[in-house]
Amino acid sequence: MSQRRIAKIDGEIQRLLGEIFLTEIKDPRFSKMAGVMRVSTTQDLKYAKVYVSIYDTPAKIESTMEALKSAEPFIRAKLNEKIKLRRIPDLEFIHDTSIKYSIEISKLIDEVTAKDKKNAKNREDYQE
Repeated sequence: MSQRRIAKIDGEIQRLLGEIFLTEIKDPRFSKMAGVMRVSTTQDLKYAKVYVSIYDTPAKIESTMEALKSAEPFIRAKLNEKIKLRRIPDLEFIHDTSIKYSIEISKLIDEVTAKDKKNAKNREDYQE
C-alpha cells in the first residue's frame, strides 16, 4: 500500500479516535484531557500505534492508559462503524510526552535568555 494512502488512513483514524474519546468513552478512569497526537499504521493495516497526550496528574495519566487498553475492543468496534476499511487495525496506545517535553525545553530556553539579558545589562553597567 502506498505511503500516501497510509498517511490518509492514519489521519482519518486520528480524527475519529479524537471523536470517540470525546463522545463514546464513559469510563471514569479516562481523563477528558486526553488527545490523539499521532497514529502510525503498518502497511498491512494489522497494527496501529496511537500516541496519546494526557494533560493531567500522574495517577490520572496511568488510569487513563489502563482504561484505553481495556477499552481497545470497544474503540475498534466504534472505529469500524465510522470508517470503511477492510481491516480495522489492532490499537496499541502509547503515552506521548512530547508536549510536556516541549514545555520544559521552552522554560529552559526562557531561563537562559533571561540570564543572558541580565549578564548583558551588567556588562553595559560595568563598562560605563
